[in-house]
Amino acid sequence: MGRGAVGFIGIGSMGEPMALHVVRAGFDVLVWNRTAAKTASVVAAGAKLADDADQVFATADVIILMLANGAAIDAVLGRGEESFVRRVAGRTIVHMGTTSPEYSLGLETDLVAAGAAYVEAPVSGSRKPAEAGRLLALLAGDPTAVERVQPIIEPMTAATFVCGATPGATLMKLAANIYLIGEVVALAEATHFAGRAGLDLALFDEILQSGQMASEITRVKTPKLIARDFAPQAAVVNVLDNNHLIAEAAQARGIAVPLISLCRALFEQALEAGHGDDDMVAVVTSIEAQSRLQ
Repeated sequence: MGRGAVGFIGIGSMGEPMALHVVRAGFDVLVWNRTAAKTASVVAAGAKLADDADQVFATADVIILMLANGAAIDAVLGRGEESFVRRVAGRTIVHMGTTSPEYSLGLETDLVAAGAAYVEAPVSGSRKPAEAGRLLALLAGDPTAVERVQPIIEPMTAATFVCGATPGATLMKLAANIYLIGEVVALAEATHFAGRAGLDLALFDEILQSGQMASEITRVKTPKLIARDFAPQAAVVNVLDNNHLIAEAAQARGIAVPLISLCRALFEQALEAGHGDDDMVAVVTSIEAQSRLQ
């Protein structure tokens, strides 16, 4: 494996299936994760395991980062340290997680100044679409760099969308997440209402799936709500992080997001009740708690 390989750093709940699709598409992939054991399935599929992050930067031309937050990204890149320029110069860095628009724009500025190219490419979708290669990727940055990384990203996705300059893709992701978060909270409330009213929940599910309200969200999340299956696909703590990012981006731009404010309060209650690692449908527990006070 020489120069030209694809580096992939961050083999977690989302990163694992995403990296697997890149490997299966025939790319030479060099992976690294802070917890090496999590890379086992990707390595078994044909990826090479790097000894450390430095090896990824020394070997790969394009490095994909699927990391939890800006602090983790900065640590891996060595941002603010003497090693930063050496690591990133001449590379194309692809940030596929979700951070604030301001963070992404600042990261691009520093990377370009260090001689690197930058693409922000947050994905829309959770673990299940990631496993199926059905994520949506939103890309922004220098058009040449975007064109360079699209063939690498496409195996992970159902579609890719170019959203102009940074932070256009991040803002687009946050806008889409307003609808996603609101939809799941509304679905949780509707299912709770149906159950408390003594309705046939199987019939309720059938009605939702048969009409114009049917969507991938209703198909996946309604059965989870009915079965009280809180196994995580998108965890409460991650949804709450996105909720905060939306609220901050909206405040910075003078945009009202009243629904997100209500949703954030419900997800905060679910987190405080111990459901942080549960699927986002566990927000129904906050609604249930309010019913008990009626």
